[in-house]
Amino acid sequence: MAKTIAMFNNKGGVSKTTTTFNLGWMLAERGHKVVMVDADPQCNLTGMVLDIKEEDALSSFYRENPGRNLRDALEPAFASRPKPLEAVNCVPVEGIENLFLIPGHVGLAEDEVSLGIAQQLSESVQALKNLPGSFRYLFDLTADAYDADFVLLDLSPGLGAINQNLVATSDYFIVPASPDVFSVMALESLARVLPRWNRWAENAAKLDALNTADYPFPSPDLRFLGTVIQRYRLKSGSATEGFRAYFDELDQQVETVLAPALAAAGMLFPQEIYEAAGMDGAMRLVSIPDFNSLITNSQQARKPVFALTKDDTESRGFVWDTQKASIDSFHKLFSDLAERIETLTN
Repeated sequence: MAKTIAMFNNKGGVSKTTTTFNLGWMLAERGHKVVMVDADPQCNLTGMVLDIKEEDALSSFYRENPGRNLRDALEPAFASRPKPLEAVNCVPVEGIENLFLIPGHVGLAEDEVSLGIAQQLSESVQALKNLPGSFRYLFDLTADAYDADFVLLDLSPGLGAINQNLVATSDYFIVPASPDVFSVMALESLARVLPRWNRWAENAAKLDALNTADYPFPSPDLRFLGTVIQRYRLKSGSATEGFRAYFDELDQQVETVLAPALAAAGMLFPQEIYEAAGMDGAMRLVSIPDFNSLITNSQQARKPVFALTKDDTESRGFVWDTQKASIDSFHKLFSDLAERIETLTN
């Protein structure tokens, strides 16, 4: 059974999509089969994988590939079609074996209301009982078809019904964050929201209507893997002074607010599991500085920064030597991240 990991923070701009793409690539590089899911209606992950620079390119993809995106794949459940959900015909990611994408759809947000009604846990809404379990059912079906080891979910920054469902029915979640005041505030919000979502899922799993649905709602068993801190600048090999202060605040917020709330809700591993993965009480999986000029090359090549080649950067001599050192450094960081996730989810 594939392990489903949600990338979630209700704050935007914390590199959730970049983390999903880079982690998925690294896990595939390390021999795993990985399915990435673009569950954000902005479809940024889809844009990182597909060449959609041309105007109307995404619409053309939808027309030419019916059913080959998250919203269309869920239509039998949301439109009450007389046909079962089927595994998605995923898009293989170019440049790496065993990495696949379920593309997103800009219209996914339109299904938020229907799902929200279904998730009010009213057993009288029989027509909607298939919706709460449909997402995880589709992911498991697709993972089985590809013999996947991991399913990575790239989520929007909202607190709506879709994110509630996707986080609560995942096996694990990661909180990407940035060293700034808004990420510190977001952790306090997550400490309130995530236990509430977990309680909702526990109650939902006990309802006969959802147990007997065509797509049964799974019993929750959600665990926090840790934070990934990105989007900060380096000076002499370490974070600049302004960012370091926020690193300390993020660590304190995790240790004193988020972790105790998650522990009370049964959403943490025993401390020795985190210690076996080389993590301390701040539960930081990895810290990844800005990609700087390499991000442009990454976007153009549609591959992670750590997979860039000399041809991708079109650099030579001293410039390439400097870039190669950065590329190798990022490769080590994402390799460490993948190794810690392997340890925690094993």
